[in-house]
Amino acid sequence: ALSYVTISFGFCISTAMVSSAAQSEKSFDYKDAVEEARLLAQKPFEEPKKLPDFLLEINYDQWRSIRFKPEEAVWRGEKLPFEVQFFHPGFLYNRTVSINIVESGEVRSIPFSPNLFHYGMNEFKDKVPADLGFSGFRLHYPMITTEYYDEVVVFLGASYFRAVGSKQHFGLAGRGVAVDTAMDSGEEFPYFRKFWLVRPQEKAKNVTVFALVDSPSLTGAYQFGIQPGKATLIEVTAELFLRKQVKKLGIAPLNSMFFYGENINIRPVDDFRPEVHDSDGLLIATATGEWIWRPLINPKRLLVTSFQLNNPKGLGLFQRDTNFDHYQDLEADYQMRPSAWIIPKNDWGEGRVELVQIPTDSEKNDNIVSYWVPANLPKSGGSISFSYLMKWDAPDVAEPPLARAVATRTA
Repeated sequence: ALSYVTISFGFCISTAMVSSAAQSEKSFDYKDAVEEARLLAQKPFEEPKKLPDFLLEINYDQWRSIRFKPEEAVWRGEKLPFEVQFFHPGFLYNRTVSINIVESGEVRSIPFSPNLFHYGMNEFKDKVPADLGFSGFRLHYPMITTEYYDEVVVFLGASYFRAVGSKQHFGLAGRGVAVDTAMDSGEEFPYFRKFWLVRPQEKAKNVTVFALVDSPSLTGAYQFGIQPGKATLIEVTAELFLRKQVKKLGIAPLNSMFFYGENINIRPVDDFRPEVHDSDGLLIATATGEWIWRPLINPKRLLVTSFQLNNPKGLGLFQRDTNFDHYQDLEADYQMRPSAWIIPKNDWGEGRVELVQIPTDSEKNDNIVSYWVPANLPKSGGSISFSYLMKWDAPDVAEPPLARAVATRTA
């Protein structure tokens, strides 16, 4: 058996965020997910079951036309504050995940069925295997009115997840972990292979999700305490177990898109829109009281910028510009994209904030990545744990005490 050395970056999630989960003493909880990840790390990585070729060959419009039936949502009609809907595999989403419900101390799996979906323009429903599996899920919660359950958090693709605050549109994404990003050896993308959703109480304002991540280099267990609202809060607690040594580990990664904005002289395309981006800057709060604002760009070549510091007090990608006139896009509504602010729950020690900016010729590509890189990485067979709070909200979610950058222009 491998021996594990733990490097701790934070405390476990607060009990306030999980108090809504009515569980017995023997109920499945975070420590069980951690143990499953630890045991999985002692085994070689196994590629997940391959999807049928016809699902891998469909295009975006075909995949989008496959819709989950809302009336089949988990907890629909039970007077609970949350509902769960699922995504169908296909197109870019070539892996299936196991989804389970933790209820009354017991774990039960959610079985896949083609009858849970409308297939729209597609004519291949009869070819879909009965045991195919889901590619991800989304949580719904009545953000504005009790009459309608809004989509507030989505887990879909690799270890990606997205969230919005009240009256916002989906934009940038979080990730469980980033491995060897912007390295010559190539990036590895761990994926969530298993989820456990804890049934909330009748008047709960938050819900708990556990997740198991897997990749050739590592495994890991996650606990997400999710509280929707004007600012949607997600408390993240995780422990990673390394199967082998990695060159770079990105903690609390965020992915976004910056095509062009007010800080360039010539637009890269002939387009009526003055700006096109999900985020326009990286904000960092240091332990010494310094606030750093770095405007985003669409570089001509890969650009990696490091901010060496100890124990960051906060970091995040922001959509500072919320003026519709600066975008003039009635469909994308870039002015309504959320900003994401990350607050470490304890000292993260020595390391650096890294900003990766990748050239792109389209707004379809997420070309911006930010994360924290700890200076001391665990060796192969070791582990690392961390905890942080994410705030998905308007750009004033983290205001420097003296002044803030409101615009960046060049001429």
